[in-house]
Amino acid sequence: MSTTWSALATKALAGTPITRDEARSVLHAPADELLALLDAAFTVRRAHWARRVSLHVLDNAKVGACPEDCGFCSQSSKYASPSGEAPMKSVDDLVEGARRAHAARAKRYCMVTATRGPSQKDLDTICAAAERIKAEIDIELCASLGLLTAAKAQRLAASGVDRFNHNLETSERHYNAIVSTHTWADRVETVQHAKAAGMDTCCGGIVGLGESEDDLLDLAFALRDLDVDSVPVNFLDARPGTPLAGSPLVEPGYALRALCMFRFVHPRTDLRVAGGREITLRALQAMALYPANSIFTQGYLTTGGATPSADHQMIKDAGFELELASGEAAPADPEAVAQIPPPVRRPSLPTVRT
Repeated sequence: MSTTWSALATKALAGTPITRDEARSVLHAPADELLALLDAAFTVRRAHWARRVSLHVLDNAKVGACPEDCGFCSQSSKYASPSGEAPMKSVDDLVEGARRAHAARAKRYCMVTATRGPSQKDLDTICAAAERIKAEIDIELCASLGLLTAAKAQRLAASGVDRFNHNLETSERHYNAIVSTHTWADRVETVQHAKAAGMDTCCGGIVGLGESEDDLLDLAFALRDLDVDSVPVNFLDARPGTPLAGSPLVEPGYALRALCMFRFVHPRTDLRVAGGREITLRALQAMALYPANSIFTQGYLTTGGATPSADHQMIKDAGFELELASGEAAPADPEAVAQIPPPVRRPSLPTVRT
């Protein structure tokens, strides 16, 4: 292990926050030192998460017609996007989605709606589904429903939602270049409401929004200041019809360095490789398991992705094991999950590029 990266790992394990300059140095690691950097990040990851990988499944509970103008999102009604629109799924549909996630041996199931914030009707559906899922299925629950009030956050927590996701997406400085219909501070407030209600907080961002290196560092350190429980790191898969259509993919080596940087800044945090991993990392996907301890499987909100069987195979081949909602470890078993039907995407949505 390079002395520089080994020293960062030692510092992170000792509970001493790394500096901004140290975080920047990770983003500039030479290609010849990438394996040493990943080894150092894995030293930190292994101390807190061993060789366990948790699988997370997203369910797009309400598709499209979102009034917000997030420049990366094909569900915005502001753009001539291909995502279409579909009404809120039923409680039965959401419970069935949780069963499918459990069959894939996922630790967590996340119900997501395209909206500024949950209407009373939508909140009723999510909460009713949460109550049934928690009563019937051994799986952790997450919701991502846009902006929250304190009262709505409290109701979600009372219904059994364990974690709330609301990403900052990028730095406060760069945010206005990506979204104009709400502010970065609005997002911070929602995360604070979720935390105050007793839910875990899931909050990350997207690499590849045209941000500067300083913007990415700002995001990582802002998340540390918020003391979030989970950091999903997405890589832009630019959607047709959005303002960011045609944006280049993040270079795979940079994506791995970014994941290592987030691990050093957030040594104890659930760090997830999220949207865009398949097309960004390609053959290097397994290497992301060294800084990160969780991944999404069964696809994303508006794009397809790796199947549970493929992800189980990757985890098995790399010598990792699954972490279940019970807290127990289990071997990855690609054959056992091979027959799980793919989620129904409503309406027909664009699939991941290959």
